[in-house]
Amino acid sequence: MGLVRHPAVAGLFYDADPIKLSRNVSDLLNEAKEQTVNGVLRGLISPHAGYVYSGSTAASGYRLLKGKKYDAVVVVGPSHREYFSGISIYPGDGFLTPLGEVPIHHEIREALIGQTKFLKLSELGHRGEHSIEVQLPFLQKSLGAFSFVPVVIGNQRREYCLALGEALARVGRERNLLLVASSDLSHYHPYDEAVGLDRKVVEQIRAFDQDALMTLLEREQVEACGGGPVVAVMHASKALGANNAQPLHYCNSGDITGEKDAVVGYLSAALTQLN
Repeated sequence: MGLVRHPAVAGLFYDADPIKLSRNVSDLLNEAKEQTVNGVLRGLISPHAGYVYSGSTAASGYRLLKGKKYDAVVVVGPSHREYFSGISIYPGDGFLTPLGEVPIHHEIREALIGQTKFLKLSELGHRGEHSIEVQLPFLQKSLGAFSFVPVVIGNQRREYCLALGEALARVGRERNLLLVASSDLSHYHPYDEAVGLDRKVVEQIRAFDQDALMTLLEREQVEACGGGPVVAVMHASKALGANNAQPLHYCNSGDITGEKDAVVGYLSAALTQLN
C-alpha cells in the first residue's frame, strides 16, 4: 500500500463518523440556495473553516457540481502550520476521509511538476493542513468517485502564485479540470471592519482582477489566508477561457454565532466561461 494521508481535522472541523458526516454534507448541499450560473464552470473559490461556520458557504459552490464529471480536481490551499518557500504537491497515492479514500491523479501531478521549478513533490504543508482536507467530503458527495491533485502554496509570493496559475493552465488545456482555491477571508476583526475588508476582496474577484487582488494582499490592505491560491486559480481559470466571476455566498462567523467582536470571513465564488 502506498503513502496515504490520513485526516488531520476529522472530529474537529467536521464529523469523524462517516454516517453523520455524509448526512451533514448532504443536508448542507440540499439546503444551499440554488443559483443560476451561466457558462462552463472552470474554478471555485471555497472557504475552509469548520463546517458549522463555513459549511453553508462552501455548499453554495459545491451544489453546482451535481451531475458534472472531471478528469481531475486540483485543490490549491495555503499552509497554516508549516512555513516554506515554493509550492508542494503531496507525494503519496491518496487522501483518506471518513467517507473513503480519494486517489491522487499521478499523471496530472507529474505533468504539473514538470511545468515550473517552484513545484516540488513534498509532504511540507500537507501533514497537518486542513485547507485541502475539508474540501474533500464536499467533493465526494458532489462528484462521487473522482481523483485529485493536492497543492499547497508556502510563501505566497506573487511569483509563485502566477507560476502555479500558468502551470495549471498549460496542463488544463489538454484535460477537463476543476480548479478549487481554498481560502477564508479576514480574521478576527470587529464585524463591520471585517465586512469592509472582505468587500474589497469580493470586488476584485467579481471584477476577475487577480493582479489587483494580489497587489492589495501584498500591501496588506485586505486579508485572505488563501489569497495566493485564489490568485493562482483565477489566473489559471482565465487562461483556460473563464471570463466571468460570480460570488455565490458571503458570511462571517458573527453571522453564525452572533459574536461580532472578532470574526472570520467566508466566501464561495464560481469562475465560469461564458459563450
